[in-house]
Amino acid sequence: MKPASASRRRSVASPTASGLSSLGSSTGNGPTIPVFVVTGTSGAGKGTLEKALLSVMPDLQLAVSATTRERREGEEDGREYWFISDEEFDAKLAAGEFLEHVEFPWGQRSGTLRSEIDRIKSNGRIPLLDLEPQGALDVKCSVPGAVTIFVEAPTFAENERRLRERATESEGEIEERLALAREQLSQAGEFDHLIVNDDVDRALGELEEIVRSKLSASMSRP
Repeated sequence: MKPASASRRRSVASPTASGLSSLGSSTGNGPTIPVFVVTGTSGAGKGTLEKALLSVMPDLQLAVSATTRERREGEEDGREYWFISDEEFDAKLAAGEFLEHVEFPWGQRSGTLRSEIDRIKSNGRIPLLDLEPQGALDVKCSVPGAVTIFVEAPTFAENERRLRERATESEGEIEERLALAREQLSQAGEFDHLIVNDDVDRALGELEEIVRSKLSASMSRP
């Protein structure tokens, strides 16, 4: 099986001192607050788990990614994504404004803006990132204290069923996402935690336990 990096091009912006200081770090003598990263394949149900987690842990706030894909019906700029053009994406990338970014085989590019993380922290909230596996690994390597959680469906067949059932992609895009999912599953062991989403309530309980445990540990450190 070829590595995931062979199926898409990626370039991660070099971390700046100010960019990393706003992530996974303490202020003064205060505790280090971790950044939480949820990742997994398309169709694993990570979005459902994230929404449920945010409802029971309001101190968390989901970072809104920037993307070059077209806005879907019912979506709002700044809610689901920051929708930007390819030219805007290139400009922000050249300026080092992305913490991480990925490019998909079907041409879409998405990434996390450093300004989005700064916005969340300035509001006194804890950043929760929803990233593709490669972007999540990049954050794990570059952000001190980042906690990465990989979510997967119980079987690949169930993953495919969920992906087709949501009906938000064309048949060609679905096939590309499924091919990418097979590669991403081989990376699951590289993350800090693995959650099998076979039951939403059980998986949510596991996710909440991980987050609360890490936050408690960070607050208890001298």
